[in-house]
Amino acid sequence: MAPGVAEQVRPAEAAEPDLITVGVEEEFLLADPATGAAVPAVHAVLDQVPAELRGQVQLEFQTSQIEIGSPPGLDLTALRHSLGLLRTGVAEAAEAAGARLLAVGTGPMPGPVPPVVDKPRYHRMIEQYRLLAPGPGTNGMHVHVGVGDPEVAVQVLNHIRPWLPILHAATANSPFYEGQDTGYASWRSMLWERWPSTAPTPYLESYAHYQKLIDQLIASGVMLDDGMLYWYSRLSASYPTVEIRIGDVCPSLDDTILIAALCRALVATALADIDAGREAPRTDHHLVAAAHWLAAHDGLAGQAVDPVTGDRRPAWRVLRQLVDRVRPQLDRHGDLGLATYLLGKLHSHGTGAERQRAVYERTGQLSAVLDDLARQARG
Repeated sequence: MAPGVAEQVRPAEAAEPDLITVGVEEEFLLADPATGAAVPAVHAVLDQVPAELRGQVQLEFQTSQIEIGSPPGLDLTALRHSLGLLRTGVAEAAEAAGARLLAVGTGPMPGPVPPVVDKPRYHRMIEQYRLLAPGPGTNGMHVHVGVGDPEVAVQVLNHIRPWLPILHAATANSPFYEGQDTGYASWRSMLWERWPSTAPTPYLESYAHYQKLIDQLIASGVMLDDGMLYWYSRLSASYPTVEIRIGDVCPSLDDTILIAALCRALVATALADIDAGREAPRTDHHLVAAAHWLAAHDGLAGQAVDPVTGDRRPAWRVLRQLVDRVRPQLDRHGDLGLATYLLGKLHSHGTGAERQRAVYERTGQLSAVLDDLARQARG
């Protein structure tokens, strides 16, 4: 745990009985330690993962990727501990298998395209969508927040959709690709948006409307199944949760825990609004899409779309608007002190994209960027 974090956390015993759970999934790149290129090493790495962690480590789409998942819980200290053990265990397993674990949105270095994992579903995806998948792999972070009633969960999706772009900006962590600076803070986002079912979540009238759209998208051929619903927030197909899936994998645990805290507080704020009878804003779909593009381009280093007015504003001002909006729920869940502390660290150090560019500017070497990413990934 980072110095100074522990004293920012309210004891779990003080928790209210109706608090909501949060869990996190993180995807990582497996790279060649010498060249930095993505390597198809996932099976060799899984063989080295300690037995007690294997139930929380799994394959992803490409053989150059690996995923970890925390159990859901109320206490962010426990979440941090769980993710830290997983990150460290998988990083050591990667080293034992002759690879390197990188917490990065997509591979910064050129190299051969690793194959997809040998699963019938993945082969069908390649057959159907062809060249949408080439590259080293796209690595995201998914936050699961407990909402049991699907009808209420759909209303939550409506309430949170205008605020997701600023969280997208805060996770930006993939400025380099094929050995060069892309000009974007999150190039992973640009690669990911090639998939036809990747989009901001639309405004939904009901759970029946949500299900009907899924059926229609599958019938159209845009998706093979409901697992390919790549909206930026959705109802999990496996758990009674709202799943927020807007960002690059975060470079450090500090970043991950901050985003998890803000996502839970945003969902809890939406639930409070729903209970009070407040309707979700019907923000235009194209404006939300534009806000996500700007988030991928600038991260927090430039401009963002104000979700209330639709105007361009400095990204940090919009992020602080979000924090002010969800502050009561941060406090209610015992996360306010921790979130405030980690927000200060993020403001001081910058997003992952800003940190990568700072290392490159200082050293002139992408290898130094990879060294720093590997260090942060260890948890």
